Amino acid sequence: MTQPLEEVFARPRSVTPAPEFTEDTQTWNHPLLALFESDRNEYQAPKPKLYLVRRTRADEEAERFPQATSANDLPELTSWIGKFSIAVLEIWAGKRHPQQLLRWCDRGILLDLQRKIGSQSEIGKVRKLYINEPLDGLCEATVTVKLNSRIRSLVMRFEGVDQRWLCTELFLI
Repeated sequence: MTQPLEEVFARPRSVTPAPEFTEDTQTWNHPLLALFESDRNEYQAPKPKLYLVRRTRADEEAERFPQATSANDLPELTSWIGKFSIAVLEIWAGKRHPQQLLRWCDRGILLDLQRKIGSQSEIGKVRKLYINEPLDGLCEATVTVKLNSRIRSLVMRFEGVDQRWLCTELFLI
């Protein structure tokens, strides 16, 4: 038997409050999701990497591609870049052969060094070294050099490849 709507809405109903929440798992028999654990490990996104190693068709067909290397697995930068820049200055003065830097230079950089053999009359003197690491395994360095009574900047970019620093850009400004 149905009641008319006027009677249903006209009667005041008693409202019973909901029971208070307790963390008593004895009364709650359903599984609970652990949504608010304080000791859970937060996800950390990997650091971005940028590599500008030039590749040719022969590289694409090779069995082993160059592998990016983290800065933690590479030689210490300050002394390494100092030695590398002195070697470049000696090549430009004609005192060293560019093939000695073959392992640490990109092909384009090596060809450029070969073109500039003996372009300077004397070996430049390194004055100051500035190093910036914008990303892991990537280094941009500026070396101020005194060449023929002028102060110039040698700008270099290194990438960590196959457990060594590889020079991918080299400019004398």
